[in-house]
Amino acid sequence: MSEITKVALDAMGGDHAPGEIVKGAVEAVQKRKDIEVFLVGQEELIQKELSQYAYDENQIKIINATEVIETAEPPVMAIRKKKDSSMVVAMKMVKNGEADAFVSAGNSGAVLVGGQLIVGRIKGIDRPPLAPLIPTAKGVSLLIDCGANVDARSSHLVQFAKMGSIYMEHVMGIKNPRVAIVNIGAEEEKGNALVKETFPLLKACKDINFIGSIEAREIPHGMADVIVCEAFVGNVILKLYEGVGAVLIQKIKKGMLSTLRSKIGALLVKPALKETLKSFDASEYGGAPLLGLNGLVVKTHGSSKAGEVSNSIIQCVTFKEQKINDKIRECIKED
Repeated sequence: MSEITKVALDAMGGDHAPGEIVKGAVEAVQKRKDIEVFLVGQEELIQKELSQYAYDENQIKIINATEVIETAEPPVMAIRKKKDSSMVVAMKMVKNGEADAFVSAGNSGAVLVGGQLIVGRIKGIDRPPLAPLIPTAKGVSLLIDCGANVDARSSHLVQFAKMGSIYMEHVMGIKNPRVAIVNIGAEEEKGNALVKETFPLLKACKDINFIGSIEAREIPHGMADVIVCEAFVGNVILKLYEGVGAVLIQKIKKGMLSTLRSKIGALLVKPALKETLKSFDASEYGGAPLLGLNGLVVKTHGSSKAGEVSNSIIQCVTFKEQKINDKIRECIKED
């Protein structure tokens, strides 16, 4: 039997907590027997939600935490003052080795702050990046960084590229992943000061398969496996990606229901279309890992429903099995 992956889940974080979070935990353990989930939060509320489901009680345990970090709270203050919050208690479980990973749909800033202050950075890592998988025509790409470091330096971006390559090769199974830096053109001399400074460093890096610049319009085509940028650019790309995707789906549905002929056609293409749209749904790939920490921290969307929560829990298994943090330590040590 494979080793158990223990996940501390913030049951109180997110727009649909604790209902969808608890449901996601149940779905995860129903799919995998090698997962143990600790639902961290207000015990009475969690128990009420859990009572609706049938599940292996050996795989889900409740850890009581009386406080909740709300979405709008200042992150640093919340982490420091709310010691008995679901987020802080769960992250301490990772720090103390009681859990392998932490997953939350809660306050993004608090997850980033808590990850660094509580779980702690791997020695040699300057800035842990947030790295979601985004769907493309060829599968998925890793967007790194999408929200943690808006004032990153060129040396940080080189570390992002190395960590992203390790993740894509060992978690996603992409051999020798293609790494590109987000730019406004393909030419090496183009870009802002940060991109111009980083480009030659990435070009000289022997640990990665650097293919040069990538323009935003090339990202959905899957022209690179690891897309490197600082967090401001990455967050804009991610939010635009999600917004355009949602609008396109709405437009397609509206067009298919506009006439009797289109409704008949919609019935014929519905199975194939549903499968295609599913492959372009970011929630299918779980949450965004905060790479470069001493334990795994995964941030899911604040609006996450059970499916995304479940996928975020399951992705922790491969991360642990492939010893991603050990590989990152080894790579950084060689610098």
